[in-house]
Amino acid sequence: MSRMLAWMMAVALALPAAAQTGSTPAAPAANPRVAIETSAGRMVVEVYLDKAPVSARNFLRYVDARRLDGVVFYRTVKPAEHFGFVQFGVQNAQTKMFPAIKHEPTSETGIKHLDGTLSLPRLAPGTARGEFTIMIGDQPSFDADMSKPGDNLGYAAFGRVIEGQDALLKIFDAPTSPTKTLMGSFKGEVPEAPVKIVSARRIAS
Repeated sequence: MSRMLAWMMAVALALPAAAQTGSTPAAPAANPRVAIETSAGRMVVEVYLDKAPVSARNFLRYVDARRLDGVVFYRTVKPAEHFGFVQFGVQNAQTKMFPAIKHEPTSETGIKHLDGTLSLPRLAPGTARGEFTIMIGDQPSFDADMSKPGDNLGYAAFGRVIEGQDALLKIFDAPTSPTKTLMGSFKGEVPEAPVKIVSARRIAS
């Protein structure tokens, strides 16, 4: 057997072994999921840490610190059947709020305000903290749009309800008061009997 033929056979025999022992690229980590147990039922939210890391970490910070336990869905905006949003959060309680975060517009993250999307309400860009909205129906008006007047950066979307849409609709369809307000705001949008969040916890993906 020639020296060249022996070398080629040795290489051929070594290839399968190399393929077996070679490192496999690690699969990307799954996005975190959070189970929100409410007095109207359970929802599971996927938090888009991969696309909106600043906004997602902000939400997870409130979850991990258990600062959403006991808060209520204090606002329901329902301009049409199956169209609007519900809002929950710490209601600007100083002892529960973390610092405001940088705004992540949808033009950067690519996350659209579709049905079930979680988002951060705000005043000026960079003021969002511990209040959160969930969209009912697709809401493109909350997306960043440079053709609009004003700051046109929209809200920062960061997650979506992937289980428990029935619980979400119970919250949305619950009666609102025609007269109640929150510190003089949201008249006609305050639930008669607000749904409470019993707990919000990360769960295995």
